[in-house]
Amino acid sequence: MDMMTNPTAPDRFIDDSGPFDLIGDVHGCAGELERLLHRLGYEVRYEGVAGSRDYRIRHPEGRKAVLLGDLVDRGPRTPDVMRLAMHLVETGAGYCVVGNHDDKFRRWLAGRDVKVSHGLDATIAQFRRESDDFRRQVATFIDSLPHHLLLDGGELVVAHAGVHADMHGEDTTRVRAFAMFGEVTGERDLHGLPVRRNWARKYSGTATVVHGHVAEPEVREHNNVVCVDTGCVFGGHLTALRWPERDLVQVPAEQAWYASPRWEG
Repeated sequence: MDMMTNPTAPDRFIDDSGPFDLIGDVHGCAGELERLLHRLGYEVRYEGVAGSRDYRIRHPEGRKAVLLGDLVDRGPRTPDVMRLAMHLVETGAGYCVVGNHDDKFRRWLAGRDVKVSHGLDATIAQFRRESDDFRRQVATFIDSLPHHLLLDGGELVVAHAGVHADMHGEDTTRVRAFAMFGEVTGERDLHGLPVRRNWARKYSGTATVVHGHVAEPEVREHNNVVCVDTGCVFGGHLTALRWPERDLVQVPAEQAWYASPRWEG
């Protein structure tokens, strides 16, 4: 199923007008995610110790959390992040889209030959302590995630790396790749990382697109495209954009969990 249409993924059009809390790349930072949800007004209850928590999450005003992908890798508590995300989606308390790191981990879980890099080793080490049943549940969950969603009557579009206006609602190999990776040139920079184009400069859609994927010290908004990945795992912040209010809510990272040559936070 790599880079192909996923027939089990839910429809990208969701009949839900919110309100929503759109949360940038978590990358295994479960502690920061718990604190951010608290700050956003969610009731976050759990049983068990850090690393193997069973969550119960709701918002008294009916708000829903929307996770923008890259739940895994680099951070200290990826299994808890997955348990929390699965609970949100399964109970209807939130939504989630797939990120490129999530999809790579799914392929590793399926026994595919993937390069263990960019923090995947931390996720593998953490999941080796988990049961086979839980690993199967996580693989099924990631495989079920859509690459982008249209919310609030199509006024809000969420994807891990974004989507151009002509891609909204489309389910093709091209759109799936763009939603997970953005627009890349095929070249590598001095650090060996993919060179990306700033596709938002050409965005002309009326819907607001909110995404993560590109970690920067501050939230970036251009042409009605908002990037809310503020590098939590690198020592920055975990950020939520409240919709429709468009307010920002952040919590600082507990520490820098992973070093990136691109991070200048």
